[in-house]
Amino acid sequence: MSGRIRSEAFKQKVMSAHDAAGLVQNGWNIGFSGFTGAGYPKAFPEALAAVIDAKHAHGEELRVGVWTGASTAPELDGALARTGGISYRAPYQSDPEMRSAINAGTSYYQDIHLSHMGPQVSQGFLGKLNLAVIEATAITEDGDIIPSSSVGMNRTYIDEADAVIIEVNSWQSEDLFGMHDIYYPIGALPPNRVPIPITGAGDRIGEKVLKVDADKVVAIIETNAPDRNTPFKPLDDDSRAIAGYFLDFLGHEVKMGRMPENLLPLQSGVGNIANAVLAGLLEGPFENLTSYTEVIQDGMVDLLDSGKLTVASATAFSLSPAAAEKMNDNAAKYRDKIILRPQDVSNHPEPIRRMGVIACNGMIEADIYGNVNSTHVMGSRMQNGIGGSGDFTRNGWVSCFVTPSTAKGGAISCIVPMVNHVDHTEHDVQMLITEQGLADLRGLAPRQRAVKIIENCAHPDYKEPLLEYVKLAETKANGHHTPHDLATALGWHVRFLETGTMAQ
Repeated sequence: MSGRIRSEAFKQKVMSAHDAAGLVQNGWNIGFSGFTGAGYPKAFPEALAAVIDAKHAHGEELRVGVWTGASTAPELDGALARTGGISYRAPYQSDPEMRSAINAGTSYYQDIHLSHMGPQVSQGFLGKLNLAVIEATAITEDGDIIPSSSVGMNRTYIDEADAVIIEVNSWQSEDLFGMHDIYYPIGALPPNRVPIPITGAGDRIGEKVLKVDADKVVAIIETNAPDRNTPFKPLDDDSRAIAGYFLDFLGHEVKMGRMPENLLPLQSGVGNIANAVLAGLLEGPFENLTSYTEVIQDGMVDLLDSGKLTVASATAFSLSPAAAEKMNDNAAKYRDKIILRPQDVSNHPEPIRRMGVIACNGMIEADIYGNVNSTHVMGSRMQNGIGGSGDFTRNGWVSCFVTPSTAKGGAISCIVPMVNHVDHTEHDVQMLITEQGLADLRGLAPRQRAVKIIENCAHPDYKEPLLEYVKLAETKANGHHTPHDLATALGWHVRFLETGTMAQ
């Protein structure tokens, strides 16, 4: 044994991943740890995939519901999706194999706001939770679980599941102990809820460990495997330009007296553009920053190292391989500056609204009136999911979306007449930024927004076609509050690519 299992009672429950996977029955719902490729079980999912394949080869049915915190990794989503054994998936994913299964109709998928997942599980809307499979750094002498590199839905899954399997991963640093803040709410559901007692990003309100009923633990698996970590793309001119416009905006808000000099708590979505914005803050003029977000990326670690960021609150890491190694080697240094919380706290509207979080998230496309599509390609095909962007957009002090102005080498405009799927309505979107510029939409009516977005955010190759659409819509529309010509809007991408014009 690795020495990470310190409870004598739990040492008696150690078994192989294959034997543990053999406990799963057809139709079960399984709650897995894991959030943005951090803290997910490494051995059990692949063992379960092998069991599913063997069952199917003998004509036996074995399909399961898969619930997580957010996206995981190929060892979990990919391995299980390839078997055809996932009947239902929630609340967020980003794996190509899982995406294919969803879009092929093999697996049902429910795209759920991350702050909503816990209450929906607790209320039973997703069905019975048969098993929780949770990665841990260690198990204490008292049988408590020291979480690994994410918290996500772990607390809720452990509490709600009939049975629990713990993967103890000795790759995860033991110095993570003390970084986690596991809040156990009094009255988790209405009408017994109480306010979450957070007034600042650095507030600690919970415990260092996850509690588990020892009688529910049916297996312990030992592993020594790294998280799946993907390197971020190098900064390019577009991402630098987007970061520059965002920093200029923040400076203007400070100058106007709408934010303090050290800003308000920062939230940053996942991905290369969001990480570039953080890199821009490293070079910017702001000091003594704080962050209340859902994931900690490379740029945020760099801000902590520089001293510009004093504390970062999240639910998980999303680090490149180099940054993950650095975090593992120096976890003791960071655990007083980083707080990892359950996602129903990190993404909860109450503290986000109270503290006035600055929300900055990526998108697939935005339309000329400010509606944003974060999830779907051509209206029907799921890409990843809404994740936590809705939690922060709807409740933040400022809501900002960033993207390059074009995709596919310039063949597709990311500013369109009408988004083909709406995740964030014009009522919640205050700021759009591309490498072309920034559109501040606050205080603007829809037709004013259209002018601002086209002028400031659209790529030059698409400005004239978009202006043509506005003229066409104003001519054909029954009303001029939000003019649209539906036939033209719905086929805009295809028509422009074929003809180079919006003419009918």
